[in-house]
Amino acid sequence: MSSPQLPLHGVTVVEFCQVAAGPFCGMLLADFGADVVKVEPLEGDSLRQWPPLSQGYSENFASLNRGKRSVALNLKDPADLAFARSLVLQADVLVENNRPGVMERLGLGWSWFREHHPKLVYCSISAYGQSGPRSGEGGFDVTVQAAAGVMSVTGEADGAPVKCGVPVSDFTAGLYAAYSIAAKLAQVRAGGRGGQVDVPMFSTTLAIAALQTSEYFGTGHNPRKLGSAHPRNAPYEAFRAADGHFVIAAGNNKLWLSVCEVVGLPELAQDQRFPTPSARAQHQAELKAILEPRFMQQPVQHWLARFAEAGVPHAPINGYGEALQDPQARHLELVQQITLPGGVTTRTVACPVRLDGAPVPLRDSLPALGEHTEALRNKMMETT
Repeated sequence: MSSPQLPLHGVTVVEFCQVAAGPFCGMLLADFGADVVKVEPLEGDSLRQWPPLSQGYSENFASLNRGKRSVALNLKDPADLAFARSLVLQADVLVENNRPGVMERLGLGWSWFREHHPKLVYCSISAYGQSGPRSGEGGFDVTVQAAAGVMSVTGEADGAPVKCGVPVSDFTAGLYAAYSIAAKLAQVRAGGRGGQVDVPMFSTTLAIAALQTSEYFGTGHNPRKLGSAHPRNAPYEAFRAADGHFVIAAGNNKLWLSVCEVVGLPELAQDQRFPTPSARAQHQAELKAILEPRFMQQPVQHWLARFAEAGVPHAPINGYGEALQDPQARHLELVQQITLPGGVTTRTVACPVRLDGAPVPLRDSLPALGEHTEALRNKMMETT
């Protein structure tokens, strides 16, 4: 059960979502105390089949659906449709990530609930939005990354198009949806009406690219791929050392002077090619050709220690195993144990936000498919 101290305690959410963007939104709301009822088709959210599987239960599904209850329904069956409607009529929020028009055809669209539950916050997540020339198109993270420009600036300058390794379009949409729902709930609690929240993945992916879109607006030219480098700062990228790579980010002149001292090249501070961050960015290929031979003389840990001492932001290139074992990850209590319905214990990354200096309590329950269908159906019958 959620703690009464959590911000969304007392809020009920009904989620009609599969895979990533919508379930992530629902989990964010559950993390902050909402009671989230996940309505799945009889075969379940397709994410339940994604490996790795622990005793048949998807670890991917577990990572996006903690703290929820599961109801399995055939929404084309009149009795199941009536049950789904009754769940929503007693809820504060509906979240769905179907193609536009699907919920309307099922009889669960905003047009029906607007008349029967005007206080409802009805959130729709889709690839391109609920209206417009592309609204009928489906989409997955990779297609939206391509359409919204992310792939055009990801990877090495002379490389083939690659997507961001993290599904940024899915999770950005989920974040925007949860943020918008919380804002709309505040309006409802203040006496306002509910309403529809339209979250297009295409739009949210463009919205987080503020630096890239503003570069285009200011220059008229598409931003280009720079690998790990930065278009306006240098040295601000990955460098090769004797035994691997590491990153430094010297984003101002003070930090640049520290870099010059660490590498033993104080004369670079007077080089006419490198007087400002922008000038260094314009000549960053030349700068890298000077710095990297120095870095290749010592191992990664040598340079990380030196830059730590000098106060220059730095980092190793961690895999997720290393990142999850970082001392700061342990301090923040990010990795928590969670038990799957079959009794297998696994781990998850808990809510990353702290409230009043403490981590958000982990709601470690995970639903089996349809686990709560009959209990909730009986409860609905008792209240009607």
